[in-house]
Amino acid sequence: MEPSPGDGSSPSPSPVDQPYPPSDPPDQPPTAHAKPEQSSGDQPAGPGAAGEALAVLTSFGRRLLVLVPVYLAGAMGLSVGFVLFGLALYLGWRRVREEKERSLRVARQLLDDEERLTAKTLYMSHRELPAWVSFPDVEKAEWLNKIVAQVWPFLGQYMEKLLAETVAPAVRGSNPHLQTFTFTRVELGEKPLRILGVKVHTGQSKKQILLDLNISYVGDVQIDVEVKKYFCKAGVKGMQLHGVLRVILEPLMGDLPIVGAVSMFFIRRPTLDINWTGMTNLLDIPGLSSLSDTMIMDSIAAFLVLPNRLLVPLVPDLQDVAQLRSPLPRGIIRIHLLAARGLSSKDKYVKGLIEGKSDPYALVRVGTQAFCSRVINEELNPQWGETYEVMVHEVPGQEIEVEVFDKDPDKDDFLGRMKLDVGKVLQAGVMDEWFPLQGGQGQVHLRLEWLSLLPDAEKLEQILQWNRGVSSRPEPPSAAILVVYLDRAQDLPLKKGNKEPNPMVQLSIQDVTQESKAVYSTNCPVWEQAFRFFLQDPRSQELDVQVKDDSRALTLGALTLPLARLLTAPELTLDQWFQLSSSGPNSRLYMKLVMRLLYLDTSQVRFPAVPGIPGAWDLDESPQTGSSVDVPPRPCHTTPDSSFGTENVLRLHVLEAQDLIAKDRFLGGLVKGKSDPYVKLKLAGRSFRSHVVREDLNPRWNEIFEVIVTSIPGQELEVEVFDKDLDKDDFLGRCKVSLTTVLNSGFLDEWLTLEDVPSGRLHLRLERLTSRPTAAELEEVLQVNSLIQTQKSADLAAALLSVYLERAEDLPLRKGTKPPSPYATLAVGDTSHKTKTVPQTATPVWNESAAFLIRKPSTESLELQVRGEGSGTLGSLSLPLSELLVADRLCLDRWFTLSNGQGQVLLRAQLGILVSQHSGVEAHSHSYSHSSSSLSEEPELWSGLPQVTSSAPELRQRLTHSDSPPEAPAGLLGQVKLTVWYHSEERKLVGFIHSCRALRQNGRDPPDPYVSLLLLPDKNRGTKRKTSQKRRTLNPEFNERFEWELSLDEALQRKLDVSVKSSSSFMSRERDLLGKVQLDLAEIDLSQGAAQWYDLMDDKDKGSS
Repeated sequence: MEPSPGDGSSPSPSPVDQPYPPSDPPDQPPTAHAKPEQSSGDQPAGPGAAGEALAVLTSFGRRLLVLVPVYLAGAMGLSVGFVLFGLALYLGWRRVREEKERSLRVARQLLDDEERLTAKTLYMSHRELPAWVSFPDVEKAEWLNKIVAQVWPFLGQYMEKLLAETVAPAVRGSNPHLQTFTFTRVELGEKPLRILGVKVHTGQSKKQILLDLNISYVGDVQIDVEVKKYFCKAGVKGMQLHGVLRVILEPLMGDLPIVGAVSMFFIRRPTLDINWTGMTNLLDIPGLSSLSDTMIMDSIAAFLVLPNRLLVPLVPDLQDVAQLRSPLPRGIIRIHLLAARGLSSKDKYVKGLIEGKSDPYALVRVGTQAFCSRVINEELNPQWGETYEVMVHEVPGQEIEVEVFDKDPDKDDFLGRMKLDVGKVLQAGVMDEWFPLQGGQGQVHLRLEWLSLLPDAEKLEQILQWNRGVSSRPEPPSAAILVVYLDRAQDLPLKKGNKEPNPMVQLSIQDVTQESKAVYSTNCPVWEQAFRFFLQDPRSQELDVQVKDDSRALTLGALTLPLARLLTAPELTLDQWFQLSSSGPNSRLYMKLVMRLLYLDTSQVRFPAVPGIPGAWDLDESPQTGSSVDVPPRPCHTTPDSSFGTENVLRLHVLEAQDLIAKDRFLGGLVKGKSDPYVKLKLAGRSFRSHVVREDLNPRWNEIFEVIVTSIPGQELEVEVFDKDLDKDDFLGRCKVSLTTVLNSGFLDEWLTLEDVPSGRLHLRLERLTSRPTAAELEEVLQVNSLIQTQKSADLAAALLSVYLERAEDLPLRKGTKPPSPYATLAVGDTSHKTKTVPQTATPVWNESAAFLIRKPSTESLELQVRGEGSGTLGSLSLPLSELLVADRLCLDRWFTLSNGQGQVLLRAQLGILVSQHSGVEAHSHSYSHSSSSLSEEPELWSGLPQVTSSAPELRQRLTHSDSPPEAPAGLLGQVKLTVWYHSEERKLVGFIHSCRALRQNGRDPPDPYVSLLLLPDKNRGTKRKTSQKRRTLNPEFNERFEWELSLDEALQRKLDVSVKSSSSFMSRERDLLGKVQLDLAEIDLSQGAAQWYDLMDDKDKGSS
């Protein structure tokens, strides 16, 4: 009787592995003559009997070997439990091993029979599926599979060379215990990789070709390794790999080979199954099997799964290789995991008689980025309210996947999943939907926001203000991302014994640390890796770089880079060498740092009406209004937190430098020049830059900068000196000063040694200005500022304005019925602050503060505008700071009515007069009559600390520009108030014209006065200076500064001629002399800088210009 194909007595070979006999048709099963060796009796009996006996002995030996562990356990006195545990471990290993072998056999058979099964399913005969049969968006590529099959043996030869000549030496050098590591066998087998389908994405960039290859590899690969020192053998025999491989051909060029490079990566983690041999058989033990496959999959993901990719350049000197190897993300998706509803109940009690609920949690994945929410116990409608941010690298292709599970002590139950292509989020901008769960019941509520990447810092403040209004947990929302391309290092220090190090790099921002790979046995490593960080506030965060040996015990160099430096760089990018500290003299690191701001189109965003309730995103229903008893009383004053008004003002005085290194070279380096140095200062997210001093290794800048700082510990002032060049500025050194030290001491005047350069030091003077809530010293502060202000510096601040905007009420509605989405802007001069936007309300609550530096409090004002998102101006307010000067403790805290008459704001504004304790100048107010020796003292209005109420009329008199003569005594021709002071640090004579009073009126109309100054003797009149002209006033205010460059000895030999003049007519060049005074500088204490009134005298040269 002929055996049937279905006979299960013995496994029959597959039709592919066993050729059909000539007598059988190809579509019939093989008959009895397919096994001639079993039916023939012509075989000799000797060898068969010997083989049978050997098989029996082998079987008996194996069974006897199984009893050896039992005997050893009894001999060592171990309990039966050890034997049972070992037996269970062995049975588990056998089961996993057989499952893997069966899986491989089935996969190979399915792959070999694919054409036959496909033809049978489609009712076709045994022939190839035509190439024109295709699916809607995925095309078959049988021609490509034929090419791969033809190339496969040669690819095996290449892999053998690669493993033997490249991988094996690297493994041997990585560890001294692996010095005898070798590959003893490398065979890719006869089963080539198959491409099941190809999808070409059109409509993307015109400079690239995008393909998705659905690959499947079920191979008989065999790779054996051996460590001869330890007699250890291991290997792989058989493997499965399935996934979607994306291939990008870019950039496309106009020259051969048309394509500049090929990039390859898996969009999602491929599935992997490995059959181990040798010592690695232990990895098939239950528990270790999945762990080993996961570890190998992690290694593949670190190399070939997004955001990692394999780049193969096809042309030499390809531009932007780093950008191709690790391109910037396409965008960021902010995922708000809000809630779920209608989940299935998985918990059962009393053997299923009592149905409980579930303890749901969610897993959110995008590529290799995964997040796990917290567990909500006993709830079928959980509210999570969590926010995650993920980087999107490929659109289309990547997917957002959310899986919901029920938390259990043993194995978590699956409740459902949803998937969404990120391209839909890109198109929508903002998606807020309930998504049904597949494979279960219920829905999950997601809010998805697409954040674009901006290459400039213009909208950083707006983004930070917006993020302050976003309720996000477990992490605060990010304002930017940082991509660090770690390229290479040079001249790292050697280890002890002059051994080459194995360098690796740790990059840290706050508590997030990422590590590079280790490069073995070199002090000039090349990493070529990219790292990505989310940034909450790039103004205050720093990138810490540590170069270490792979043992982590030896530090080879360090670098701390404030990220605020990138905010002032072109396109927020730094691409350069960085000098390493705590390293060799020539040790440096090459990196490219790219920052991008995360911008959300806020016109599409609406926040919860009730803060703190997760998932409250629907704002169509207005909150119910209770009775009048329930309405809280309207507050009369603001309630800022304790940190309001505690800011400090730091005055940074950059004086000079000495012994800078020369960087300029001429005639190809044959002639050594000097340097053109300038200084960069960075503190509290702000950057300042001095002017350039040409051709000087001992430059003198003498510039003053001011910045508002807080008392947050850990802040540092970073100072860098550069040589200005036409192409790239050369580094001349850096130094750092702890902000805590300056704030505690109040003053610092030191020569600081420049780091990372052979020579050079910098003279800095830092002072914390004391803020006082009284206007008694304002005039003195203004005088001191006018004297110490340098020619290159901006006007110095006289006061600090702190503003706290709490809320608004009764704002106008849009189109008469809809509430606006208001925000406010506060501005003083060119400095402004924008609050968050409160959605759809006429009574917004902001609770935000801002601080401004005030140069002239008597003339400046605070400008406030309340605007609606997309609806224009809702109201404005202009608050002159002169009103604060006469207020109690220089503070106003009340409701202010907006200019449109509809709407009010609750606001607190307070001034603090900034008094310098270390200016080196004493400002006094005296009245001095030059015509006689008698002194007419001006009434001292600011002595002591008087009550503000009593000094208010006097203060108003000083601040008001009135033409009526003041009551202070004056000469017949009037008086001029001026300060003469010698600035020893700048080596200049400084004259400051404050004002005139009680000038003489010659005609019917008041004069148009100005002041002319001349240093005598001066034949060429090169020292002549004059103020601007004031119109029709007898009491002009000038407040203008003039300088003369001369030594102190020369100044003491001069006389200062001060003339007050007026233009006689519009068309005439003649000038009327209103009065003059001549000061002998030798008789004046030029070190004090006292402001004095001088009586004007007549002159015979009346009318001279």
